[in-house]
Amino acid sequence: MAEEKKEEKKIIIDEDWKKEAQKEKEILAAQEEEEKKKKPEEKLHRGPLPQGNFAALVSMLVTQALFALGLLEIKGQEGQAKEPDLELAKYNVDMLETLEEKTKGNLTEEEKKVLENTLSQVRMAYVQVAEQVQPKTQ
Repeated sequence: MAEEKKEEKKIIIDEDWKKEAQKEKEILAAQEEEEKKKKPEEKLHRGPLPQGNFAALVSMLVTQALFALGLLEIKGQEGQAKEPDLELAKYNVDMLETLEEKTKGNLTEEEKKVLENTLSQVRMAYVQVAEQVQPKTQ
């Protein structure tokens, strides 16, 4: 009787199941390989990255602020109205102001002018959009 119980515990594996599992593994591997081949192509569309410098950092923050204000659009989504996010835009303007404050006295004359001019322009853009979104009540 003990021998019968041992025999009952045997696991029987269906050969068709093994073949199906192997086919699925091969299909998944082929799909992963195809995705890996596509990824390098996607990177080529981006173009080369600029050298990291102070002006690029300022530009990155300004781009975020202008996008939040709805003044920049994502490629392929042109014409789709986007509600300005004044809070996010203000955050990016504040980051630029912090950058100006923390780097005071440590910038070249050119870097200082870039930051001052850019900050002035993005502040004006913020005020213009804020006035359109929240009309003054008098």
